[in-house]
Amino acid sequence: MDISSLRNEYKHSALSMHSVHKNPVQQFESWLDDAIDSEIQEPTAMAVSTVGKSGFPQSRIVLLKYLDNNGFVFFTNFESQKGKALGANPATGLLFFWPELERQVRVEGIAEKTSRDFAEKYFRSRPVSSQIGAWASEQSQTIPSRSYLEDRFSEFSLKYKNQTPPLPDFWGGYRVKPIKIEFWQGRESRLHDRILYEKIENDWKIQRLAP
Repeated sequence: MDISSLRNEYKHSALSMHSVHKNPVQQFESWLDDAIDSEIQEPTAMAVSTVGKSGFPQSRIVLLKYLDNNGFVFFTNFESQKGKALGANPATGLLFFWPELERQVRVEGIAEKTSRDFAEKYFRSRPVSSQIGAWASEQSQTIPSRSYLEDRFSEFSLKYKNQTPPLPDFWGGYRVKPIKIEFWQGRESRLHDRILYEKIENDWKIQRLAP
């Protein structure tokens, strides 16, 4: 298969130092609003990259669930591959890609667990089937078959049939506190716009990068 000639010319928009918000979180919220308004499928999907004890980077897609000036929040099983990796090394990379808008956002930051109360509030907002799924899935562990997983789901469904499933001790949120956020806008002739925010003490330094 020859894929070397596959390419698109980017003409959707532009990004300048004068047009961006001084606060990168506000800039991100503006772009996320554009993605939502454009009815992009899964606009909050992001790749979370970690480096655990193995030394190899690992990436996977998760959904952003909260965002404020303190960081980007997602939820997971603490015993999963990413949970164990973050326990060994909290340095984290996030990547959002909205091809319909010819945009991507890269985040570098430090992940820390949210409070249990915060995690429980979100856990309660999930469908009951998803709450039971959190109990049933021994995330990232080797399992013998699909039926084993389905049997566990049935067992926990029966266990919590007449009660609200509690928040598992092994499940909760991570907040990635950003130290760098880069906004990328595709442009013609591969002369893309790249605007980088870098946190210096309590302020954000804004720079343009070569594509």
